Amino acid sequence: MDDGELERLVDEAAEVLVRGLGLAAGHEGAAVRVEFMLWFGRRGLDDYAQEIGAAGWDVGQTPSKELTALRRSQLRQAIGRPSDPEAADELRAVIDRLSQTVLRRPEDGDLPDIDRPTGLPLLPEPTGGDLVDFRSGTFNGPVVGVQHVSNTYGAPPPGDVQPGLLDWPLAKDVEPRTHGVRPTRRMKGLPALPPYVGRDQDRMANWALVQASSEGGLVVVLGPAYVGKSRTALAAMAQVLPEYRVFAPAQHEDLRKLPAQLKGRTERCAVWLDDLDVHLGNGGLEPRLLGQLTEVEAVVLATMREEAYAKYARRTSAQGRLLGLAQLVELPRAWGPAERKCAEETGDPRLIEAARESGTVGVATYLAIGPRLWNDWQLAPNRERHPRAHALVRAAVDLARCGLKGPLPQDLLVTVHEGYGIAGLERESLEDAWEWAGRKRYGVLHMLSCGEGEQGRFGDVLPYFVHTAEQDEGVPPVAGWVWGHALEAARVNPAAYDVENVVAGARAAYLREAEAGDGRAMHALGLLEESLGEGEKAESWFRRAAEAGRGESAGHLGRLLVERGENREAERYLELAAEAGEHKAATLLGKLLRDRAAKWFRAAAESGNPEAAHQLGDLLVSAGDLDEADNCYLAAERYGYAEGARSAGMYYLLSNSRETAHIWLTRAAEAGDVAAVELLMGLEGKPESLEDAGEYFSAPKSYPLDNTHHGVVLEKLGHLNEARKDYEKGYEAGDSYAAYRLAALLEKQGNVEEAKLWYRKAADMGHPAALKALAERTPTPDTVKE
Repeated sequence: MDDGELERLVDEAAEVLVRGLGLAAGHEGAAVRVEFMLWFGRRGLDDYAQEIGAAGWDVGQTPSKELTALRRSQLRQAIGRPSDPEAADELRAVIDRLSQTVLRRPEDGDLPDIDRPTGLPLLPEPTGGDLVDFRSGTFNGPVVGVQHVSNTYGAPPPGDVQPGLLDWPLAKDVEPRTHGVRPTRRMKGLPALPPYVGRDQDRMANWALVQASSEGGLVVVLGPAYVGKSRTALAAMAQVLPEYRVFAPAQHEDLRKLPAQLKGRTERCAVWLDDLDVHLGNGGLEPRLLGQLTEVEAVVLATMREEAYAKYARRTSAQGRLLGLAQLVELPRAWGPAERKCAEETGDPRLIEAARESGTVGVATYLAIGPRLWNDWQLAPNRERHPRAHALVRAAVDLARCGLKGPLPQDLLVTVHEGYGIAGLERESLEDAWEWAGRKRYGVLHMLSCGEGEQGRFGDVLPYFVHTAEQDEGVPPVAGWVWGHALEAARVNPAAYDVENVVAGARAAYLREAEAGDGRAMHALGLLEESLGEGEKAESWFRRAAEAGRGESAGHLGRLLVERGENREAERYLELAAEAGEHKAATLLGKLLRDRAAKWFRAAAESGNPEAAHQLGDLLVSAGDLDEADNCYLAAERYGYAEGARSAGMYYLLSNSRETAHIWLTRAAEAGDVAAVELLMGLEGKPESLEDAGEYFSAPKSYPLDNTHHGVVLEKLGHLNEARKDYEKGYEAGDSYAAYRLAALLEKQGNVEEAKLWYRKAADMGHPAALKALAERTPTPDTVKE
């Protein structure tokens, strides 16, 4: 085809398209729409196809030059440069079909018979009253058949009078939710339903309705539950039959009087039967009634579930024969890549989410069942008595909102779910809760998918729940303590989770609660900032939390100040923490006060105060500084300070001067010092033997360190094998000294390699002598022979 012929083809096609959209809104105009929509769709120009489908009817209006030029530009683009021969040939076929039928001018031939449908090719008239069976025919395009209904059908039986025809909505105005389309999540600022996303089966549905609009008959959109059958069928009807009046009877409503009511009407009508199986039976749709509706040019459009179709289709009953007359459009559950892409391109967040998260269950199923599962979960604590299952799902939702996407360890879910304080957890066992939360509902989806993986048992929450919780203003934000668990999990397993994202979310959550005056959140924020190296920010939050009464924050701040050498300021916060029961803070405070006491005792002693010298000596003994302690006691004695007698006696015991110790302790005892009396009683006995010491350390159950002590005694007595056993027991009880003693014993026995292993164990537990021993035994570059 040369360029001139191609341009003439485009001009002719533009005229046909523009004139077709100016026809009355019926099957003639619908045929033009569908022909060009499908032609553009085959070229991949879905935007043009949708624009033509949505174009208004320009009935009786003279086409403008601008509109004709627009259509011509679209057609020329679709054919391409250089031109696509296949596209041009298909366009010629479209023009020929429409020019000879829908757009046929009176001067081009005889007028069509006034008493029969016009616009599409007619089948031969039946002869002898026989019925032409259009179901078994093969056609290259849409056709129109005239079905003659035998008088044996009789007059329609009496029934309730249907509503007036003008009360029925036009197909283009049908409200989907009132005609069987299931609701999905409402979102602020968005329409109740997301925009319709075309399915791959739309073309088939449109063609079926074009044929039904000319031939009459039944079109059934068939598929599993919750796949969007109603939405697809209604969208096809609105597009192909926009000006048809739509009658939607109630379930089991008597339809037998409907043909008589429609007879002689000028407006075309469609009968909408959502869930066809509830419109069968007595007074419902059956082959004869379908024939009567065909005579009055009514289109019957229905949906049906696969299981209902299978129930009736194999029967020889009226229902089975009816389904044999239907044009079926099968709608699968799963959505293909192109369909998902179209859903994402709508920009509607609900469709974007469903396209990405629905997997094999399909977008429509995800959107329809998600709200039902959400309601089931919300009612679980009360209606079905599943408080623990509700809490488990809530834990999974909250942790996912924290950024822990994907499967979550069941141990983590169990820990978090107990923190919500939901009443009645004891009514439901953990096993029952997992079963309820993980049960497949509506045959398709789980609230919580439970299973076994490489990391152990896990739970994976339905993404719909997470997105709904994130967008529903009525759902409270994730509590700070949950963020704490999420942070820990993310840091333990950084390969599975986005740690930076979780950290950012935790900071925002803590900050929100902290600014509201929550001291626990202030402390958590301080710990977070400290872990990120933000020392000044961390200290600021610890200070605020301490002032808000958080003892743990006061203790943490006190330790930071001590590390910086700011002991005096630290004491105030450590005391706050100690009073709140923080034992570590109390210990550190005691050490600080002891050191400060030593400072002032020394100052007083140097000024000649004997009591201060005595108290300083006691502190120095506890610190192990015996020489300086001796000087302090001597200084007190020079001033005649007898109150330090017991302390002096104990010092001499430590110095192994028993007689001198006895003299000082006797002085103290005779002055009424009870503790000195007890010490003297111990001195009067025989010196302790190793056997006595062994007996003393032989019951270590309540004193785990005594396992090691008993081993030391046995080692001294030469019972080395028994000593080793006690050292091993001491190590198992967590005593690093036991590991060190065993290492030294093995080294003495010449077992050097095993000794190194035990030195390593002791060093890993922090024993200083073991660390030193390892360092001495580790070769250096200078000691390694070349």
